[in-house]
Order: sequence, then structure tokens, then C-alpha cells
Amino acid sequence: MPKRPRTPTYIVFYILFLPDTWQVLMGLGLALLLQRFAITPDMAVFSKALIFIMLVTIGYTIMRLPAKWITGKIKKYFLGDRQQ
Repeated sequence: MPKRPRTPTYIVFYILFLPDTWQVLMGLGLALLLQRFAITPDMAVFSKALIFIMLVTIGYTIMRLPAKWITGKIKKYFLGDRQQ
């Protein structure tokens, strides 16, 4: 298979087809939703950052299967029968 040129379109599609992209986005979204329950105003900045990073990491881990499902649907939509 010949190498494809690294065009902006190629890079965007490559990013869309990675489950990690969707895991990170959903992990960040989950952390943004849950931070109001886990972070109090009297915490230090370091503590707030640490809790937020922990929430993102937990969200990243939990969202593995949904990310694979989303990636599969995107591949099916764009590639159809040409999937690997």
C-alpha cells in the first residue's frame, strides 16, 4: 500500500478514527460535569487541579467501550465496506 501524503484532511480523519480522541473528549466532559460535586471552593489550586485530573482519568477509563462504538460508527459511515 503506497504511503499517503500528510494533508490536513488526512490528519483530521485519522484523529476522528482514533478511539482515544473520543475517550479524552468524553473524559473531559465527564470531569467538567462532576467537578462541582468533588471540588469545594475552600480547596487550594493544587488540590483542585489534582481532583480534576483524577476525574478526567476516571472518565477516560470508563469511556473505552463507548469510544470504540463511536469510532466504529464513524468508520462505517465514512468507509462503508472498505473497513480493515
